[in-house]
Amino acid sequence: MDHSQALNSFLADVERRAFKMAQFAVMNSDDALDIVQDAMLVFVRSYAKRPDTEWGILFHRTLHSRIIDWQRRATVRNRFRAWFGRVDDEENEDPMQTMPDTNSPNAEDLLIRGDIAASLEKALAVLPSRQRQAFLLRAWEGMDVAQTANVMGCSQGSVKTHYSRAVHALRKLLEGHLP
Repeated sequence: MDHSQALNSFLADVERRAFKMAQFAVMNSDDALDIVQDAMLVFVRSYAKRPDTEWGILFHRTLHSRIIDWQRRATVRNRFRAWFGRVDDEENEDPMQTMPDTNSPNAEDLLIRGDIAASLEKALAVLPSRQRQAFLLRAWEGMDVAQTANVMGCSQGSVKTHYSRAVHALRKLLEGHLP
């Protein structure tokens, strides 16, 4: 596999998880998609020539930076909106997203998995951002403590603390959903 194919494969592999990470951080699908696309463009421009063994950490550092930038801009925007008395209307949910899949071979199983996934998403959303980030990088991305510390820009001890607190909080929040 040549270098550009490897890069495309890496981006395709990380795309969905990166989107979920961004969505948890900003609580808006459209903004999350913009953040991930921006992170991918910046990553390709800046790090495509680097060895593929470094891509995971570099991409997640780029994604984290884009999320922080978005949050800072949102804070400023919200201050101006509050100052001028503007509040955005909540976006209406897409009705197609709420329709059941009648062709599912095992609807009960899908319902249970969907309920667990929705509960996990809600639980992750209430975690503090650093705990959520440590959990997602360690549990979803499979990064070790040193890699996670590099991405988060903190010490390994901080990663261990954030991760431990996230796991304990998630266990408590998901008590009724775990087998």
